Amino acid sequence: MGKTCCGPDEAGANNNDPTWRRILWIALGLNAIMFGVEIVAGIAADSRALQADALDFLGDAANYAISLGVAGMALVWRARAALVKAATMLAFGLWVLGSAIWGFFVGASPDPGTMGAIGSLALAVNLAVAAMLFRYRSGDANMRSVWICSRNDAIGNIAVLAAAIGVFGTGRAWPDLVVASIMAGLAVWGSAEVFNQARGELRSS
Repeated sequence: MGKTCCGPDEAGANNNDPTWRRILWIALGLNAIMFGVEIVAGIAADSRALQADALDFLGDAANYAISLGVAGMALVWRARAALVKAATMLAFGLWVLGSAIWGFFVGASPDPGTMGAIGSLALAVNLAVAAMLFRYRSGDANMRSVWICSRNDAIGNIAVLAAAIGVFGTGRAWPDLVVASIMAGLAVWGSAEVFNQARGELRSS
């Protein structure tokens, strides 16, 4: 079957699919907009979970830009781009974890109303992007990294909504901080998945 299940030329053609590129441009725009919305709301609401999700939107926008830049290139270059994105996901996860730990020590007063409203908007955006990318979830490491980012974002948004309910019900900040920690774990786990697949593609190339 060769080095990949479909062969390098076919893999490159699929990665440069006009529909794929169009979806990435849409996702890039939506993520850039949502970063601005969430970072302002997260700071105003004193929510670590919203701030973490905002940075995730920023990281995803950068990842989509990288994917557009390498679309149609040889598999080895797309795999190298995936390694860069895996490192970005790992850095994001570690930053969020550190922010959550800091919040446990210094305290926080997140606003559950803002968390719920912005979290719902973010979930709707990420579900729409994930639905558009679903057909590409089994592609090369570059395509898979984009799918994993979108999947993790949707899961993270659901967790933010759960945190908003928790903060409202308990009157305490710990649900917000716990969710931020979970989001950090998702980013670290996702980076490991992308890293492993990209390394395999580099070896096969």
